[in-house]
Amino acid sequence: MRGLVVLERECEATLIPSGDRVMLPAGTELRVMQTLGGNVTVQAVSNGQLLRIDAEDAAVLGEEYVEKPKAPPEAPPADGAFDEARVWEQLRTVYDPEIPVNIVELGLVYQCQATPLPEGGHRVDIQMTVTAPGCGMGPVLQEDVRRKVQGVPGVKEAHVEVVWDPPWDQSRMSDVARLELGWM
Repeated sequence: MRGLVVLERECEATLIPSGDRVMLPAGTELRVMQTLGGNVTVQAVSNGQLLRIDAEDAAVLGEEYVEKPKAPPEAPPADGAFDEARVWEQLRTVYDPEIPVNIVELGLVYQCQATPLPEGGHRVDIQMTVTAPGCGMGPVLQEDVRRKVQGVPGVKEAHVEVVWDPPWDQSRMSDVARLELGWM
């Protein structure tokens, strides 16, 4: 999906890999690089800079870039019970903006632990990393994960920590990721 788009109105975006927020003026020409997890990675035609446009603002690129609602997932248990598999489903909807593979298959999620809370519901603690220590997208991905996990039925608290030890390397990628990237 590498369409050329000219912004009809200004739009906020995140610079990749710094993570800095910028305002793109109306008239900016962008090439769509990937649309995964609701967010859109674009490249500025003028300077080649990669940027991420959040799902909430994707309509500025055109309706074809707005994530369509999917069929509702299997209904949660009648008692609203927590299901850790749903947490992992949500983690698989978070994508590195430069690599068209979700963070689970990339091996960026080091730990996901759910703990029942005395007042009901669960606290989910996640440790994750990013592909490069200097990547400014860490806090952006961290917030994506927190927001998506917080929306899982039965989750009352979601805490996400970006860690650097052990450092990520390509050996942590799943075979699915390697296949998607054409490395197998």
